Amino acid sequence: MRILQVNTADAGGGAAAVAWQLFQEYRRRGHRSWLAVGSKTSDDTDVITIPSDDVSTKWAQWCLAIGNLLTPFIGSVRGAWRLRQLLHNRIAYPKRWLDFSLGRENFDFPAARRLLALPMGRPDIVHCHNLHGGWLPAGGFFDLRALSWLSRQAPTVLTLHDTWLLSGHCAYTLGCERWKIGCGNCPDLTIYPAIPRDATAHNWRRKRNIYEQCALHIATPSRWLMDRVRESMLAPAVAEGRVIPYGVDTSIFCPARQEEARTGLELPQEAKVLLFVAHGARSNRFKDYATVRTAAVQVSERFQGQKVILLVVGEGGPTEQLANGEIRCIPYDADRRTIARYYQAADVYVHAARADNFPNAVLEALACGVPVVATAVDGIPEQVDDGHTGFLVPGGDAAGMASRILQLLSDDVLRRHMGAQAVEVARRRFDLRQQVQAYLDWYQEIISRWSGQRDLERNAMENRHTLRGMTI
Repeated sequence: MRILQVNTADAGGGAAAVAWQLFQEYRRRGHRSWLAVGSKTSDDTDVITIPSDDVSTKWAQWCLAIGNLLTPFIGSVRGAWRLRQLLHNRIAYPKRWLDFSLGRENFDFPAARRLLALPMGRPDIVHCHNLHGGWLPAGGFFDLRALSWLSRQAPTVLTLHDTWLLSGHCAYTLGCERWKIGCGNCPDLTIYPAIPRDATAHNWRRKRNIYEQCALHIATPSRWLMDRVRESMLAPAVAEGRVIPYGVDTSIFCPARQEEARTGLELPQEAKVLLFVAHGARSNRFKDYATVRTAAVQVSERFQGQKVILLVVGEGGPTEQLANGEIRCIPYDADRRTIARYYQAADVYVHAARADNFPNAVLEALACGVPVVATAVDGIPEQVDDGHTGFLVPGGDAAGMASRILQLLSDDVLRRHMGAQAVEVARRRFDLRQQVQAYLDWYQEIISRWSGQRDLERNAMENRHTLRGMTI
């Protein structure tokens, strides 16, 4: 098969990690695989940057050129940087800037309609992932209005990794239910992707109108998110929906000798080690570092005899001393084998979130044989088998989380038993090979139906032409 995936970026966690793993696995299995992105980090020739149309108009070309002439004067001439930013971001793209100022989501990316004309040739199937990109320089990379055109030109799969497609602006609604009936009077415009004014009603209606013209094959990693799709304005666009859980590479994330992992990471052998992994772990609004930290403080106060260390991987920062231990903040590391070492060194994996679809970190911990204590939020209960592979606690319940952590730290037999069950569940339910095969099998079904439908349409067209040419 010729498979084209589309995502915001080719590097990072969440959707980027999922798309990248699928992209590589498809190639390993002999398929032609490409990844089209708004932001490219790798040097892989099969990763294609979707043009941002920086030179789509003579006006934009002129503004960008003038702005570039100012670059040598930045730092030495007052106002040079500000003027260049003004030329590059506002004056060059007046419509984009006006939309942004009004709170309207930016869909002004004509290159999205040229996806099927990219250098690699026409794909057999297109698989879209995250289509928002508020952190990109242009505020995005994909014209959502192109979905209706794309779904008519090629069979199109769309995997949701958050709820942005269902809302007026936010990646997670954090308890707000307006997305079900029509956004407006947004309670929090700062939720990522943030907007400066409340145009959520306009954004919601525009998405609804787009979806009414689409026929998409929708995938979600969790039943929780699929249930939300069915309640949303995306529902009319769903030609078929499937829940396909994320997969974890069990050749990398697997049990290993804890002593060796700790030696490699320069961690004390005698300590009890807790672990929390997330991009922007302390500042990520959708995670709940405050609950993780409070639980760790309570554990360090109540657990005697051994030092307690909480490793927070995903955002650097100073070490914080606790009553009987410390919190170490470690920057994000793109090397998955290094990240696997942290899991292998840990006694308990701790995961608190305010909103979380199906976090990869929980699966990685399970695959490494580390019992999980997590908040029972969104799709997380579909990952952790409460009482068997770990424990679930209510969202924001630091005391409950601390109690479950203490239970595991105090009972070596229970902790090892849960760890062994976690490995078995990860291999049986969440192995990467299962995710890859589930998508490939589905692709084949979709392509077969698409080809059959095309043949029927072609035959019908030929019959109409034949009838028109007959004389009576």
